[in-house]
Amino acid sequence: MKTLITILLLTVFPAFADDAGRKQPENALLARPAVVVTVGLSSADIVGNDNRALQAAVDYIGNLGGGVVEIGPGEFLMRDSLHLRSRVTVRGFGDRTVLKKDREHRSLLATDGDFGEAAITVQDPDGFSIGRGVYVASKTQSGFHGICATILNGRTNYFTLSRFLNADIMLADGGFAATVFPVISGYYLEDARVENLAVDGNRALNPTKADGCRTAGIFLYHGDNCVITNCFVRDYNGDGISFQQSNDVKVEGCIAERCAGFGLHPGSGSQRPLVKDCRATANGDDGFFFCWRVRGGVAEGNLLEGNGGYGMSIGHKDSGNFVRRNTIIGNARGGVLWRGEGEPTAAHGVTFEDNTVRDNQGLGLFVDGATHGTIIRNNIVEDTGRGQQKIGVRIGKRAGEVLLEGNTIRAANQLLDERQK
Repeated sequence: MKTLITILLLTVFPAFADDAGRKQPENALLARPAVVVTVGLSSADIVGNDNRALQAAVDYIGNLGGGVVEIGPGEFLMRDSLHLRSRVTVRGFGDRTVLKKDREHRSLLATDGDFGEAAITVQDPDGFSIGRGVYVASKTQSGFHGICATILNGRTNYFTLSRFLNADIMLADGGFAATVFPVISGYYLEDARVENLAVDGNRALNPTKADGCRTAGIFLYHGDNCVITNCFVRDYNGDGISFQQSNDVKVEGCIAERCAGFGLHPGSGSQRPLVKDCRATANGDDGFFFCWRVRGGVAEGNLLEGNGGYGMSIGHKDSGNFVRRNTIIGNARGGVLWRGEGEPTAAHGVTFEDNTVRDNQGLGLFVDGATHGTIIRNNIVEDTGRGQQKIGVRIGKRAGEVLLEGNTIRAANQLLDERQK
């Protein structure tokens, strides 16, 4: 009888869960887009031309539990990130809706910034004001240890921040603050979407290059089950699209070009990402960078061309990933690198199949480090006569088993297996 009652209860009151296995709210309607608010330069629910108008719409929809913010055509000046909210879709009109980063202001700190302190004191306060985004770091404390925050209050040259400092930012280490921030960002959220938007990083007026661990044209931190689709990021002085410690993220049909850092950067413990049908071209570093502990991911159908680093790099604990049907052409350091990690931290069990790797500098594929379980199958790895991709596949001395199957390799040295030396 108890079993029958349980079955009936489950039939009448099903335990809803989404694809990520998370329980929905008691009122499941809250998780569904229900309200649409428009933002534009004119003839919209909210009229404005900067981040404040956009943020007002996103916060309004977020407080209702979810919905859609439609941003009309035009250029919107960003003095801080557009901060995403859970279950809110932000949608534009493609290249016609441009979120342009404001010019950068930068100052050395006037006193040390302490770990856990939510304030800074700067030498030159010009350009620092309430509501502006700010990046705080030093020569030795950047990357994961720098922060991006919003200035909440201030007087003269002392400003309080929306986030605590994540390290000691010392004068002796060149501690500084700069009005640098992701143009679009989301922290500690889920089920947000960004669609059909263009980000202009205004690189010429933003000289500080910031690490993709905390900034990018579009950036997520602990943003689960989020979607970024048909977005353009150009000329950002850092990474194009980066997400850190964010699970089940989908990036589809996006373009990252002429950015100073990586084009596409799934990072630091992001599980099961899908990056599909994107373009990363003419960026300063790798086109596609698997950061640390990215597992169970899929990189499919992407074009990685003309980047200043490798076309793709994979390394620290980046195991169980699938790389398929990508085109990797003309990158300055080489096609694809398995980074030189030791056995406990190498990229094990990576399947690389049905890709085209062409005319990259020096080599097509380099399986370095103490990797094992690598599958390289049905790829075209070729130099078309330019004489620059001289090595087709290079296998490092420490590599474990590598399955080479069904590949077409055209190079002066098709296979350099250093394990046999």
